[in-house]
Amino acid sequence: FSLYQTVEHGFPHQPSALGYSPFLRLMAIGTRSGAIKLYGAPGVEFMGLHEENNTVMQIHFIPDQCQLVTLLDDNSLHLWSLKQHSGASELQEERRFTLKGPPGSPPSATQITAVLPHSSRDVLYLGTESGSVFVAELPSFRVLEDRTVPSEAVLQRVPDDYCNRRSCELVEALREHPKNPNLILIGYSRGLIVLWDLQNSQVTHHFLGSQQLENLYWQRDGSKFISCHYDGSYTQWPVSNDNRQPEPLENLVPYGPFPCKAISKIYWQTTKNGLPYIIFQGGMPRASYGDRHSISVIHGSQQTAFDFTSRVIDFFIIFSSEPTAEFDDPSAMVVLAEEELVVIDLKSAGWPAVQAPYLASLHCSAITCSHHVSNIPLKLWERIISAGSKQNVHYSNMPWPIDGGTNLAPDPPQRDLLLTGHEDGTVRFWDASGVCLHLLYKLSTVRVFLTDADPNDNMNTLGEDEWPPLRKVGTFDPYSDDPRLGIQKIYLCKYSGYLAVAGTAGQVLVMELNDEDAEHVVDHAEADLLQDQEGYRWKGHEKLKTRDGPVRFEAGFQPFVLVQCQPPAVVTSLALHSEWKLVAFGTSHGFGLFDHQQKRLVFVKCTLHPSDQLALEGPLSRVKSLKKSLRQSFRRIRRSRVSSRKRRGAGGNTSEVQEANAKFDQDALQEMELAPVQRKIEARSAEDSFTGFVRTLYFADTFLRDSSRHCPSLWAGTNGGTVYAFCLRVPPAERRMDEPVRAEQAKEIQLMHRAPVVGILVLDGRSTPLPEPLEVAHDLSKSPDMQGSHQLLVVSEEQLKVFTLPKVSSKLKLKLTALEGCRVRKVTVANFGSCKTNEYSENDLAVLTNLGDIQIISLPFLKLQIRYPCIRKEDVSGIASCVFTKYGQGFYLISPSEFERFSLSTKWLVEPQCIVDVPELTSNNHVNNRSGVENATRKS
Repeated sequence: FSLYQTVEHGFPHQPSALGYSPFLRLMAIGTRSGAIKLYGAPGVEFMGLHEENNTVMQIHFIPDQCQLVTLLDDNSLHLWSLKQHSGASELQEERRFTLKGPPGSPPSATQITAVLPHSSRDVLYLGTESGSVFVAELPSFRVLEDRTVPSEAVLQRVPDDYCNRRSCELVEALREHPKNPNLILIGYSRGLIVLWDLQNSQVTHHFLGSQQLENLYWQRDGSKFISCHYDGSYTQWPVSNDNRQPEPLENLVPYGPFPCKAISKIYWQTTKNGLPYIIFQGGMPRASYGDRHSISVIHGSQQTAFDFTSRVIDFFIIFSSEPTAEFDDPSAMVVLAEEELVVIDLKSAGWPAVQAPYLASLHCSAITCSHHVSNIPLKLWERIISAGSKQNVHYSNMPWPIDGGTNLAPDPPQRDLLLTGHEDGTVRFWDASGVCLHLLYKLSTVRVFLTDADPNDNMNTLGEDEWPPLRKVGTFDPYSDDPRLGIQKIYLCKYSGYLAVAGTAGQVLVMELNDEDAEHVVDHAEADLLQDQEGYRWKGHEKLKTRDGPVRFEAGFQPFVLVQCQPPAVVTSLALHSEWKLVAFGTSHGFGLFDHQQKRLVFVKCTLHPSDQLALEGPLSRVKSLKKSLRQSFRRIRRSRVSSRKRRGAGGNTSEVQEANAKFDQDALQEMELAPVQRKIEARSAEDSFTGFVRTLYFADTFLRDSSRHCPSLWAGTNGGTVYAFCLRVPPAERRMDEPVRAEQAKEIQLMHRAPVVGILVLDGRSTPLPEPLEVAHDLSKSPDMQGSHQLLVVSEEQLKVFTLPKVSSKLKLKLTALEGCRVRKVTVANFGSCKTNEYSENDLAVLTNLGDIQIISLPFLKLQIRYPCIRKEDVSGIASCVFTKYGQGFYLISPSEFERFSLSTKWLVEPQCIVDVPELTSNNHVNNRSGVENATRKS
């Protein structure tokens, strides 16, 4: 055993900065919590964390080096390097530096606003709020004071009338001349732009802009540059060799004439056919589209404003970076939005999106549950991929354009699926075999139900004359049509291809995989868990309305039966036995068993106790409601006041009347406080004292009545520490459709400490957990030992207890809460292999507690093997979201959009192993780069 936090899957939480190295073909993303993540070819990932945990404001790669610089919001600069260690690359922080001004100068004098790593790789140019540009040496970060560009020197030759109207203000942009490394453009926020000669320390040209400047971009040949502005305009400026005052070539407001939003960044990309690509962020008309997050692409007569689902943090264009190339020829646009990464193929007609192999937006609809399935058979895997590929026809076929580095990790030893259930009623199937969590297929349960949204609505349809030509891109959509659609439990049988999915409004769907689109009627059945008990009425949400008649389903998992629990409370537990064709489901009111082959309900069991008043007065309440109790209270007050007036008319004592009124007011308030609150959607946590809440369901073929005959059984554990066991009679295959499945209660165990039951497990005669349904039939497991006596393991929140079967006499127990002061939150059986030999493996329990610790406990003797602190105890949602795998790995949410993957096993590790080699520099257009080229080659 060993605990490794191996990799983070998903999309970084609260991204704040983006960088790209055309030389290394690597992308970097910084976050508000100070994390920095580098991505290249699939499997090439690096992560670093600034000690300060401050927001990363800017990321800049040093040209032609395996280095980058980050600027944080505390004004500190950090130099990071990719260093090779034991045959793989690692991201390491080399140095940190904070720019300091002369004594007595204000903080704005050194507040960095723009960073330019020079192509010589020796220096950084740092633009500041005061308008000065400082020069820092690399890698030492020593400030070269003699090379500082003060704003006073810049203003010397500016015409007086312009100079009087505006000072330089802060440096908005710094850009190096693409052909002459001795020239840099300095753009100031008030609109002034200067071309500065580094050798002679003087201004060669002034460009007098009249609008607030946002950004600058050089054209490839250096003859022109583009400035973009706060008023939604961009201007093209010529750069000539003479000393004449440059005049703008053109000034355009693309979406004018009405007031427009700022254009914050712009690219002007040349192509072989002569028509440039003009790509800019923002610029939309303020009144109508002020809330849109857009990037526009214009190429000749083609124009599209890509409308993103969340705020755009930054973007870059991938184009030809060969210095000898004559044209830019852009191939892709990479956009980092606040909630997802979007890549647009600029080479293909219609500019389609490219499906990313990593950085999946896991939270495109909020994750409500997870389910992991290890070692998927190849046939099922291929069928799921086939269903997913039919959904992805609108994606580009372009190979992933960010392909730097080499993935050294071996191919995954098996195919693993992570299924996530979402608030909008969808289930997403992720390839969790390796470092990249990749979406294979998306299943929607919405078509079965009638909701407000029409599934045929298309957000992307544009009228022919629509202006601006907006096109929605991205998958992030946190708004659910109906919260009742939310998926709460998932169970997939990898051998039969049956899938059971249960939701927020008591809906349980059983599905099977179909490789073709199909139209059929979904059978309905109701399970009344209250069994017509008198005096109770459901106060929560209604059940979802279902569609009548046949429903059309895409290829993939298609529902064939819907079981609706009544009352329609959240489904809290689910179990599927694909060999017996049975599905069991539980809510806070009871549990039921359904035969999905005959499509009939076998039985329901109500777990509510009449004495359990709290459970009855929650969403499931007696007829008394808040409105009614308020009405009664106010009637009583009114009656008392009327009677007191009568008494007063009869000459009664005024103080007595006031006392009586005060007493009635107090009674009314008390009654209002005690009255049950009517909640629309039930949200009962595990800590609640709803004793009937069904926490776990388990199928087992074991000895329940006597030790000579084993039979199928269903076990259920509740929040009140009760375990129910039912004997099942499943007809043999030849009579399976003719005879009904029968069930009768055989056992009821009440744990003395009454703690919630979170897990039930039966061990065979060899003390091995019983195999999964169909596992033996597929020769993937030994047949269970039916000669020796079986044992029952019941895991409650407070202790683990082993009973003998069929007598159910206590054998041994391990008290966790009494000894450790912790409560069990999740438990699973995991197979741990030895990293030294393939011959040895053992089954143990992996137990996650409310303190975020993971304890590994041996079977069947319940000896604590080891304990690891894994999740912060304050991270309640992380603990609640944790899911274990069958081979000692696990996943938990570290943010709404990211899973942390960990391994408890020394044998099963999934972590990035990659290397970034410095490419050979074949040619260079900069004269003063020779020493840097030698240095880079030596390093390689």
